[in-house]
Amino acid sequence: MDKISEVLVFLEGWFRSNVLTWKTGLQWVWAAVALLLALLVWRGLRPRFDNWRGGLAENPVGRAVLSGVLNIGWLLLFLGLAQAGVQVFEELEYVPWVLDAVSQLALAGMALRLLALGMPNKALARSTATVVWVFVSLHILGLLTPLTSFLNNLSFTIGETRFSALDGFKGLILATIFLQAAVILSRIAVGRITAMRDVSPSVQVLLGKTVKVVLFTVAILMALSSVGIDLTSLAIFSSALGVGIGFGLRTIFSNYVAGIILLMDRSIKPGDTIEVGTVYGVVTGVFGRFSSVRTRDGKEYLIPNEHFVTNEVVNWTYSDADVRIRVPVGIAYESDVNRALELMEEAPKGLNRILASPEPRALLVEFGDSSVNLELRIWIADTKDGVGNIKSDLLLRIWNLFHENGIEFPFPQRDVLLKPGSALSVTLDKGGDGDAPKPLKNPNPGE
Repeated sequence: MDKISEVLVFLEGWFRSNVLTWKTGLQWVWAAVALLLALLVWRGLRPRFDNWRGGLAENPVGRAVLSGVLNIGWLLLFLGLAQAGVQVFEELEYVPWVLDAVSQLALAGMALRLLALGMPNKALARSTATVVWVFVSLHILGLLTPLTSFLNNLSFTIGETRFSALDGFKGLILATIFLQAAVILSRIAVGRITAMRDVSPSVQVLLGKTVKVVLFTVAILMALSSVGIDLTSLAIFSSALGVGIGFGLRTIFSNYVAGIILLMDRSIKPGDTIEVGTVYGVVTGVFGRFSSVRTRDGKEYLIPNEHFVTNEVVNWTYSDADVRIRVPVGIAYESDVNRALELMEEAPKGLNRILASPEPRALLVEFGDSSVNLELRIWIADTKDGVGNIKSDLLLRIWNLFHENGIEFPFPQRDVLLKPGSALSVTLDKGGDGDAPKPLKNPNPGE
């Protein structure tokens, strides 16, 4: 309570000497009037600047300049009006410290707003700019030193390490700054890595993730070290924590390790057409914990990376994009097999997705129970566009060609032979009151 009382007494004295005087009161009034005038004038000017920026679609430099002006325009007007007041008060031989202070605050606000334009996370940028501007304001008004002393006295000790509220604020601000810097640097690095055409996509993903992990780890360690935390004292704690996390999150860690293995050996990479279990689709991304596979139905399957390492996976485009497809066809025994084979090899002609080399080949596979089984083998190079649709087109052409040339399709048939002396049992249903079934003998036992 004594510390709070001291702060209140200091604030009361500062308020009496810096606000409750008619000279400073006039300056505060002019600052408020300047702020209102700046906002009103800017409300009328802003639409014009928006129209000018819209007309500079092909001039990125001009658009960037106008974007900056749109963010700090009202502050520029306020700064000009405040400086005009400074000149008036100096002519009256008054010390315009209030207007000088608000002018410095306006400059600080403009600098922070321009810096926030380069930060990718707009919400975080606004929050950071607000916090920094508050500290700058306190410094300009002469309130930062007593406030920091008050926060520094609010402390507690763990072992030989002393923590204060001031250290907490510093750590939060520095962590925000370092993490934001890590985000910006990682985006720049990922952009440079992506532009390396001689590096495969999987290696690009691996390098990008490694850079992100390193930058964020360094940012966190720098934030902890900057507030006076001894990192060596965390060694034992981190070891025990690591063991516990390792047992509790072993499945997650195994998926991350499997993801690194996939990126290194390139067995599964973005753009591959794979078949795993009942899922058939194109790999759209290999991430730290899972891989994304998009099917022809538009569904996105997020499959854990460990599944690709421990289970069987069919990669249709692992070493070569060309894939052979088998299309089975059956014909009746009375049909001309040679003519059917010729028609099947003629069916793929004119279909753009089917490769001309290797050539389509029709083969006689076997003699079935009810049909002569044939097979058409074709090659395609774009499995990502589907397999069922090209089979459908082929079967439809074969259907039309066979009907035009008298080639018959078989259907299941069975001949029933009654041997001499055999009998059939026939039951007549009379609503449950019928007689017992009587055997019907073959009337021509000699046939």
